[in-house]
Amino acid sequence: MRLRFLGSTSEAGACPSLYETDRGTIVVQGMELVDADARADLRHVLDGETAVEVPKELLVEIARRVLA
Repeated sequence: MRLRFLGSTSEAGACPSLYETDRGTIVVQGMELVDADARADLRHVLDGETAVEVPKELLVEIARRVLA
């Protein structure tokens, strides 16, 4: 699988960041959600899955670019 950088809200280009794959999916790079109360709200987390927190602004910006 290959990744293409879509964008980040970090001025340094670090995380959180979003990538598009050559399989038509999106990869999220960010800090793992470790807050126990928040993790308890997740549903159907499978082995090997985790959750990351992403600012709404990043999703909106990338959606504008990808859907334009």
